[in-house]
Amino acid sequence: MNAPSRLRLAVLISGAGSNMVAIQRACATGQIAAEICVVISDQSAAPGLQRASEHGIETKVIDATVFRSDSGFDRAGFEDALEEAIDDCHAELVVLAGFMRVLSAGFVARYAGRLLNIHPSLLPRYKGLDTHARVLASDDRAHGATVHYVTPELDAGPGVLQAEVPILPSDDVASLSARVHEVEHIIYPQVIGWIAAGRLRWNGGAPTLDGVRLDKPAQQQ
Repeated sequence: MNAPSRLRLAVLISGAGSNMVAIQRACATGQIAAEICVVISDQSAAPGLQRASEHGIETKVIDATVFRSDSGFDRAGFEDALEEAIDDCHAELVVLAGFMRVLSAGFVARYAGRLLNIHPSLLPRYKGLDTHARVLASDDRAHGATVHYVTPELDAGPGVLQAEVPILPSDDVASLSARVHEVEHIIYPQVIGWIAAGRLRWNGGAPTLDGVRLDKPAQQQ
């Protein structure tokens, strides 16, 4: 009897890869029916590459500096190389896990409905960078993270799942960031597991969970 198929993941990182490790752990323990077939980084010195290798995962570097010249950044060439690395492993889902590059509309369209990201805020609040500092400068009482599908507009794709953390009077950027990372490591594997189980689908430009359209992200309990 053949073993059940596992969802093949290409995970893109630029740094430490902590979400990648959380996803790999969920795969290895059977929590989710998925496997990471490749970890790809745009930074040759990204610590996450070593962490992936320690877990026996194939790694590839698409070094962004190679695509820079006096005339600017060759984004088309960079994304062509990225696509080749993703497609070589027959990835069914592309997972952005701290990948610090804005992808073109053409690249996003190529993987429409198969491209996920996690953002450290309760989207649509605090799109972009420096979310922890920005929320601490606000009157908000809660912060968190959102898993969402990627669309051409930055951090604006349909949200799938959010987790909330309280903002404590003693919080600084480091402490708040650490607690947000803890919930990221829970909800990102959970969403991938939904996709692997066929519960979460991309239908006509919108996600459905258990057959019900998600007009707003589900909330982690």
